Amino acid sequence: MSLVYLVAGEASGDVLGARLVAALRDRAPGLAFAGIGGDRLAEQGLQSLFPMRELALMGLIEVLPNIRRLARRLDETVAEIAARRPAVVVTIDAPSFTLRLAQRIRPLGIPVVHYVAPQIWAWRPGRVAKIKAAVDHILCLLPFEPVIFEAAGIPTSFVGHPVLESGVDAGDADRFRAAHGLAAEAPLLVVMPGSRRSEVKRLLPVFGAALRLVADRVPGLVAVLPVSAVVAEAVAAGTRDWPVRPILVTDLAGKHDAFAAASAGLIKSGTSSLEMAVAGVPHLVAYKVHPITAAIVRRLVRVPFASLVNLLAERQVVPEYLQQAATAEALAEGLAGLLTDPVQAAAQRAGFAEMLTKLRPPEGLPSVAAAEVVLRRMAP
Repeated sequence: MSLVYLVAGEASGDVLGARLVAALRDRAPGLAFAGIGGDRLAEQGLQSLFPMRELALMGLIEVLPNIRRLARRLDETVAEIAARRPAVVVTIDAPSFTLRLAQRIRPLGIPVVHYVAPQIWAWRPGRVAKIKAAVDHILCLLPFEPVIFEAAGIPTSFVGHPVLESGVDAGDADRFRAAHGLAAEAPLLVVMPGSRRSEVKRLLPVFGAALRLVADRVPGLVAVLPVSAVVAEAVAAGTRDWPVRPILVTDLAGKHDAFAAASAGLIKSGTSSLEMAVAGVPHLVAYKVHPITAAIVRRLVRVPFASLVNLLAERQVVPEYLQQAATAEALAEGLAGLLTDPVQAAAQRAGFAEMLTKLRPPEGLPSVAAAEVVLRRMAP
């Protein structure tokens, strides 16, 4: 029985891996799976080597205190792959861990497929040489990425963005409002502070302060926080003193229903913004990292926007509030506009429709396109 070894380092990668496993099973029912993942991969039968939350770190300063533990976990993963000799290793995003892993197992001769192209188009383009030495194939989510990696001699495939099959646009607004006793006219704000503990620590306080200001201007405002299991406890603790007690949602169906009911969103930069776009929810994007991390990144970044929505649209569709600009006052002002001005909301939705046409693979679903590449890359 051929073994596929998957390594996911955060909630979005866990979901991506779970869909990939399902698509692989449909095409090759005899495959076995092992590796590192969270709840979604566990639902597909994968027993994680260690808790995925240990890898859910972001930023240079945030990673440094955990460097020894991460090194131990890297050693454990290398040892298990060497012992089990899978037919292919699929590393999913989380490049600070997964690409180091790929380099370490290179001498084993096991094919490595990296799912989610590292954003060398955004910063540190010099990484491409190390990536080429570590992986055999890259599965790209964005249409402009293959040409960049292929120019460096790395085989790539554009498989489309998984947000297109996430179901975020299939929720039931009435069901959500009925489940939580909300009036049909109550304005609902989706708040997403991230799936990493470091993100929650930095963004949740300012999001709460912004909500306090918005609640004074938008009567009856309801806040909903979809959260992953990795950060659920931290989010629950961090929102206990919020002026408007938020509804915490941990299941996918509830999350999608919340999107359908939402009037607007306050979202951390990343895939969450694409989810909002697919669901048609006008939103603001905010992000903060440690000031030292920010100073380093600022010197390296090569793109005009942080939001993928804006990058794909090639203009600012979604307002961005980064670092010092991410103040409670600024976020509250922006949210009040989205919640009370239909013109602002309509302008964003028009931009979403334009952008989403660029995310579709040449044919089929993203997970199916990814599975086809993985099967072709498996060692005999």
